[in-house]
Amino acid sequence: MTVPTLSRLNTAGKAGVQNAIQLASQRTGIDFNYLLGQAQVESGLNAGARATTSSARGLYQFIEQSWLGVVKQHGGTHGMGWASDAIRQTASGKFVVSDPAVRQSILNLRNDPTAASLMAAEHASDNKDALATSLGRDVTGTDLYMAHFLGIGGAKKFLSAMDSSPGRSAASLFPAAAGANRNVFYDRNGIPRSLTEVYSRFANKLDKGAAASGATGLASGAVDAFRLEPGMEVVLGSEAEAGDRQWLASTLEQFAGGGRTQAASATAINLMRPNPENARLAYLMLAQLGGNV
Repeated sequence: MTVPTLSRLNTAGKAGVQNAIQLASQRTGIDFNYLLGQAQVESGLNAGARATTSSARGLYQFIEQSWLGVVKQHGGTHGMGWASDAIRQTASGKFVVSDPAVRQSILNLRNDPTAASLMAAEHASDNKDALATSLGRDVTGTDLYMAHFLGIGGAKKFLSAMDSSPGRSAASLFPAAAGANRNVFYDRNGIPRSLTEVYSRFANKLDKGAAASGATGLASGAVDAFRLEPGMEVVLGSEAEAGDRQWLASTLEQFAGGGRTQAASATAINLMRPNPENARLAYLMLAQLGGNV
């Protein structure tokens, strides 16, 4: 079997990895700084990273079951239909692939920067929706990382407990996780860290990771995820320049399946023109909030 590859946009090294992460951010709406910071923390932007104590592999250190689950759910959207179709879920909830060679090919995609970034972004988007519903507030990058670290159920438990008892020992709430990650839950003197302290350390790690990789914003702050609907019509104000209209039209065409952009009069919606490349995605959010659908 010839396995398709998604990495034709990637070049060797960190520049290619960042291109893959940027693509995942554009396609899913998950913040680029968060995805970059997470990859830096998890693997140092090493697409071939391997854990020594688990089955975790790749930029985002997906373990086997987590990877099979997210590919089953989202792979078909991103050119991995062959993989998604090969995965089935048993009555017990386990994800399996009947053909051992195909299973290994699917697992090997964890080392493909584009595939890994797309699936990490989709996983973050799923977690964001679940956390927002549970917590009743905006979700931050650190919240998402807690879901990555503890699972969505563990993150809900952690964040709810932190809201009510921020000084509580995190290890007392998650003894198994603390046993496997003593450096996270205890300081150098063996003193248990509080929920707030654990949370703050992850926030700092995300921000430092993003900064070390060249990001210009925080990875730990609020994370916006939005979806473009096919046929969406966006009306831009007179302050939008022709180049921006062309860029937005092509982006909508690619990711929304045929969006339409029209020039408008001075009384129409006015959109600020961002300068950094990744900030230009703000057009899409503003358009979705104020455009004609």
